Amino acid sequence: MNTYTKKLLPSLLAGAALVLGLSAHAQEAAIRKSLAERIPQLEKIDEVQATPMKGLYEVRVGTDVFYTDAKGNYLIQGELIDTQARRNLTEDRINKLSAVDFSALPLKDAFTIVRGDGKRKLAVFEDPNCGYCKRFEKDMLNVDNVTVYLFLYPILSPDSAEKSRNIWCAKDRVAAWHDQMLRDKTPAAASCDTAALQRNLAFGKKHKITGTPTLIFADGSRVPGAIGAQEVEKRLASSAGTN
Repeated sequence: MNTYTKKLLPSLLAGAALVLGLSAHAQEAAIRKSLAERIPQLEKIDEVQATPMKGLYEVRVGTDVFYTDAKGNYLIQGELIDTQARRNLTEDRINKLSAVDFSALPLKDAFTIVRGDGKRKLAVFEDPNCGYCKRFEKDMLNVDNVTVYLFLYPILSPDSAEKSRNIWCAKDRVAAWHDQMLRDKTPAAASCDTAALQRNLAFGKKHKITGTPTLIFADGSRVPGAIGAQEVEKRLASSAGTN
């Protein structure tokens, strides 16, 4: 490489990078245009980006992930697996998109259940009529040294709101909760300011919490559905020190 070429190389590289950038932008615009015209439901695409697989692009709408070709002629709804790394790339992506910043949780709208030293943190959204939640609560009796932030999330049955209100307004919320979930004993009727329950529903809608229980760990990872004590311990350990 002669001296002239060496001096020119940075400019050539910068120009190539600019062209590639413009090309990527044009590619994204073309995909957005094609899909919006052919599938109106995809008009509000949040993001388009290339995947590790050549010629395949990720199309993100909220926390939903689709795949398409370079022209938007085909749309795939499914999972992309990296067979070499043995990783589910779609699952990894959705987990990242659905993560909730633990520090952003409105903890004032939850009540706390503290076991042992309470050093480890876990937030849970639960409906008092949820059978899976009752099983989860029984399993949680085997998990020590944890603080659980319990968000009442009445979405399952017509009387879920009433039961949640009675628990939230009880003098001892933890006792009322355990009566309901562990002993099938409905708390006595009570009344108070229940704006927190409405805020919980709004928060859940914003973050697409569609089922109970939904667990959020200190590292922001989310688990939709009941898991056993052993899996809770594993996830608490992996998220330790995050918050």
